[in-house]
Amino acid sequence: MANHHAPLAYNASADSSSPSVSPSLPSEVVTCLKNARFLHLATCHAQTPHVSLMNYTYLPSTPFSPSPSIIMTTNPVSKKTSNLRTNPRVSLLVHDWVSHRPPTRAADPSREGSPPPSATRSSLASMLLNMNTSALSRISATINGEARIVAGDSEEAKWCKKAHLDNNTFGDQSESGSELLSSSPGYVAGDGGRGCFIEGEEVQVVVVRIEDGRIADWKGSVQDWTISDISGRPPTASDSSMVNGA
Repeated sequence: MANHHAPLAYNASADSSSPSVSPSLPSEVVTCLKNARFLHLATCHAQTPHVSLMNYTYLPSTPFSPSPSIIMTTNPVSKKTSNLRTNPRVSLLVHDWVSHRPPTRAADPSREGSPPPSATRSSLASMLLNMNTSALSRISATINGEARIVAGDSEEAKWCKKAHLDNNTFGDQSESGSELLSSSPGYVAGDGGRGCFIEGEEVQVVVVRIEDGRIADWKGSVQDWTISDISGRPPTASDSSMVNGA
């Protein structure tokens, strides 16, 4: 029988891994948030989860909060917005791996979509695969927190929307990546999705106050972390006083 050994730094993923406590995010998480283009936002209502791919902006602090925060914008009638109004607890997943799928051992002639089978044989695909296993990143970060829908006519909403727009305005070379969003209603080619996802007057600002999370590497190692408040203690459930101002 084969002898399978867990990685040296392995911690059971269902258990706490003696979380580190700090007023700031771990440097690995900050690097992930600075490098990635999108994150996955998980919301939940009536025990039914919902996951959305989101543009985002990470800020270590804002004029309205000294805590690390993530800014996003959302359609007021979307499923995730409805979920946030009833349950502001969220979980985010972010990584900066190159997610190009490598070829499997057995050829699959029925495989379609992106990338097509021929793409996995290209020199570009080989380069991306090599980058994915070397220098870009070796971790993903799960981030937990509480989301707040900011009142649309507030100074905070205006400030956050501008910061979010500035952070998601890219050069021409980024437009090929924006094709991921091209099937969304209101998408305008060439604007990176800003018109329908960030700039629209009806768009609502969501601010997530980061509380804790987990770093996982490609070997299966995990490390938990927690953001402390100004006094140096981790936040508790009773600390939360934010109310969604939709």
